[in-house]
Amino acid sequence: MVARRQLGRVRRLVVKVGSGLVTAPDTGPDRRRIAALAADLAAARAAGARDVVLVTSGAIATGTARLALGRRPRSVPEKQAAAAVGQSALMRYYEAAFKRHRVAVGQVLLTAQDIGDRARYLNARNTLLALLRLGVLPIVNENDTVAVEEIKVGDNDNLSALVASLIEADLLVLLTDVDGLYTANPAVDPGARKLDTVEGITQDIERLVWTGTGAGAVGGMATKLQAAQKAGAAGVPMVIASGRDAGVLARVLRGEPVGTYFVPRTDRLAARKRWIAFAVPPQGRLTVDAGAVRALTQGGKSLLPSGLVDVEGDFVAGEVVAVAGAEDGKEFARGLVNFEANELRRVRGAKTREIEARLGYAGVDEVIHRDNLVIL
Repeated sequence: MVARRQLGRVRRLVVKVGSGLVTAPDTGPDRRRIAALAADLAAARAAGARDVVLVTSGAIATGTARLALGRRPRSVPEKQAAAAVGQSALMRYYEAAFKRHRVAVGQVLLTAQDIGDRARYLNARNTLLALLRLGVLPIVNENDTVAVEEIKVGDNDNLSALVASLIEADLLVLLTDVDGLYTANPAVDPGARKLDTVEGITQDIERLVWTGTGAGAVGGMATKLQAAQKAGAAGVPMVIASGRDAGVLARVLRGEPVGTYFVPRTDRLAARKRWIAFAVPPQGRLTVDAGAVRALTQGGKSLLPSGLVDVEGDFVAGEVVAVAGAEDGKEFARGLVNFEANELRRVRGAKTREIEARLGYAGVDEVIHRDNLVIL
């Protein structure tokens, strides 16, 4: 008898599809594939009275085909132009496909700014939840028409994990060209073995990343592992499965061992700490000594100036910064900083009683308060 995964009741589902699954290189949207996807998602909604959110790639690929560019654009303005043409065309195909199942859809376009700004983050959450309450299936994509490098999430794997965290989903499914995480590239290594379950994103797991995505793809296995880390921290299990296998979504929802299952953390981060950890790009980097690393990771303490070794970047108080250990240089935490960068350079290594003398005015004792600190 085949063992089943213990997913629990999946009441809210996020599904991400890659560009290669819904578009063809020369013609844009693949009507047959989109129709099959819509049928699977409509069935998933109906079977468990579930809320379903679709995160889709394919706008730039669609625009590239419609504009007969011959290859994926390289410059930002060309990508934005292709996205402007492609997004509306892609949505027309989705709307027609879901209409056959009497499912209304709504387009939601996001940038990193919409997620990184706390007020806009909450507004995006409220909009998505309102659409679900109205019985609408939201179709989410990055707003490539206006997003430049500074405000891009960068790929829809990470975007889908942020959306899953945003709406507190019960499951995230990444449908892709491969049927899971392998020990090597299965296209070139006959000995490659697919992993059924991943307990956590360790260094050994990160070493399994191999390149070889399609010409129209942006992500790869690396971004999928990043998505698994984000989803797992939010307490959301994730599955990578092949979007080319008929009925795969229904099998995943039944708990069958298809694809690769990523186990979520049992100590689900609070919503605000998830936002600090994953939704906001760090604006700077603090390097701390070994004593500070122990105090933060084992003692649950706040970060004080005395443990500060180095300050990188130009940030202001209230922004998110990364925290790394001086011994190995690896980031292990993120938090909301209480000082601007130049102030921290002046109080670096100081005892709390020395802060006022160094700055010339009184300030708070903590560089990052433990309530605003997340250990990754």
